[in-house]
Amino acid sequence: MSRINWKQLSALVLLAAMACTTLSCAVASSNEVYFGKTTPPARNILRYVTGEEPESLDPAISNGQPESRIYMALYDGLVEYDPKTLAPIPALASHWRANDDSSEFTFYLRRDGRWSNGAPIDANDFVYSFRRALSKQLASRNAYMAYLMKYAQAYNEGAVFVRDPSNGKFLLAKDFDEHLPPDPLAGSPVDAAKGEYQTTAEESQEPADSAFHQAMHTPLRLTLPGDEKARTKLLNADAKIKEAVTGKELVPVKGEDIGVEAIDKYTLRISLTLPAPFFVGMLAHQVFRIVPRQVVEKYGNQWTQPAHIVTCGPFKVKTWQAYHTLVVERDPMYWDAATVKLDEIHFYPMSDNPTIMNQYKVGEVDAVLNHTVPNAWLDVVRTKKDYMDGAEAAIEFIIMNTTKPPLNDVRVRKAFNMAIDKEAWATWRKIVKPLTAFTPSGIFHEYPQPKGDAFNPDEARRLLGEAGYPVTKNSDGSYSCPKFPANQIEYIYNTQESTKNMVEWMQAQWKQNLGITVPLRNMDWKTFLTLRAKLDYVGFARGSWGADYMDPFTFLSLFYTGGENGSGWSDPKYISLLDEANRTLDQKKRYELLAQAEAFMLQAQPIIPIHTASVNWVKKPYVKGMYPNAASLYPWKFVYIERDQAKWDVGTPSLAGGY
Repeated sequence: MSRINWKQLSALVLLAAMACTTLSCAVASSNEVYFGKTTPPARNILRYVTGEEPESLDPAISNGQPESRIYMALYDGLVEYDPKTLAPIPALASHWRANDDSSEFTFYLRRDGRWSNGAPIDANDFVYSFRRALSKQLASRNAYMAYLMKYAQAYNEGAVFVRDPSNGKFLLAKDFDEHLPPDPLAGSPVDAAKGEYQTTAEESQEPADSAFHQAMHTPLRLTLPGDEKARTKLLNADAKIKEAVTGKELVPVKGEDIGVEAIDKYTLRISLTLPAPFFVGMLAHQVFRIVPRQVVEKYGNQWTQPAHIVTCGPFKVKTWQAYHTLVVERDPMYWDAATVKLDEIHFYPMSDNPTIMNQYKVGEVDAVLNHTVPNAWLDVVRTKKDYMDGAEAAIEFIIMNTTKPPLNDVRVRKAFNMAIDKEAWATWRKIVKPLTAFTPSGIFHEYPQPKGDAFNPDEARRLLGEAGYPVTKNSDGSYSCPKFPANQIEYIYNTQESTKNMVEWMQAQWKQNLGITVPLRNMDWKTFLTLRAKLDYVGFARGSWGADYMDPFTFLSLFYTGGENGSGWSDPKYISLLDEANRTLDQKKRYELLAQAEAFMLQAQPIIPIHTASVNWVKKPYVKGMYPNAASLYPWKFVYIERDQAKWDVGTPSLAGGY
């Protein structure tokens, strides 16, 4: 299979533009059943446009969807996403058990797991990979996903324990914080917890005990900032802790303290700080996929280069030309290699949607990433039988840097939110639903989703005036806000046509309803992620989030302590509500508490919700096993090329039934 010639492609697009001056020419052949050619590739190769150039092939590094889809080809974890429902299905763990309140989980690994170099995989690989992903040195933006593990957050943030040198005992967190949520494991000492795990057909005995397990069931230790300046500030503000710490020794929290243990080579136990009935569903996320210790330690930051990389997924790296093509090939060492039907996947990094769709139409690629069909093309493309349609557990929003003026004033943040007519935006965008909350609409059906402020430009202008930025109405009916420092803020976003359309639309709304023109600045994906994460911008940043697991907490946790949300906002009350919800075993009550937390966050307005997304992409009818699930995440081992036309997908494949 020859690679795409980018120069020829550019010429093709240019000629098409010269030959056509109307949309009908760009999306010609409206009578065709499918959008463009439907000739299967000669070999069992899937050609897929994944989005931006991947930031890294290290699964602990990036938190972007372009990378997450690639990681699903290269790395395995304890569980994998079901291709239709996204529920967890067995991967390197053949089965698992939870204790009686979902605060501790034991995973039983299959014996035939192999790295791409043939080396066996065992429980110690998970222990190493989890500790590495949480290390402060790696600085993973996904580390917060693992904070439910006992002492994981403390380790990631470089915290210290406090130990009394006279008796070797550690100070306990419960003695200094009366609002601390109960420690579920400390409430069930191991020596009195026989029967904590219900027996199953696979395992008829309790998981083996150990000294480490005993330690996990002791009360949570007090932790303090490892940074001396931050620690001194905390101690000066709390006389009780300061007095208790005097004369004690500080012990750095180590990776060995995290609540993950290899009971034996094929049994892994994870101990949590809080009950989390959704925890297994989280473990398909890329941050929990394992990496090869010997290779990482030998090559350091260069371990993901094609000459060095060792993987453990259904595919392994064959070639990688940056900003051109990543080719992965079927890995015969993979434990479930018999299921894998594709010989190769060619991942193409592209972000210009018209170009992507032209490639698809002429048959150069077989499937494209979500949100690729340009808005102006929708009326034609949606009628085709290769258009994928469905609900999506994803949202689009605008992040505001709440740490710097003028957006450190909640009145200003609310004004910019109320100045956007989201109903009009959704009507123009055609395939989205307007959103005033932070969780997506129509996904979590029993969740009492709260509502944020609606479109109200009069109130928006009043709030700006109250904040010291009066808005005046001009003689022509337009508005101006001369005191607002628009030249000191900006709206940053990553380069992509659909994103550009959105930010320009929002910019126009603020100009029309507030009289403020916010400057726009686009940049490549890597630069954008870095600036947003470090709060190295003033004003607004594009935000989007797709569910990592099917629970509202996957969205609400972005504003949990240490979560990287790009706004700088966090609040102890919000965190307390989330903690209380996750301690609640009754699902209805748990949802109610999560909704209270969401309502509290919406009042603080660190973000501007814009819309709930819908699936919007195309795939050739001969591409089977690839479903328009709610998170656009595809377990590639189930995907294959079907050459019998009678078995092709005609329309959106059903999400009902098994995979």
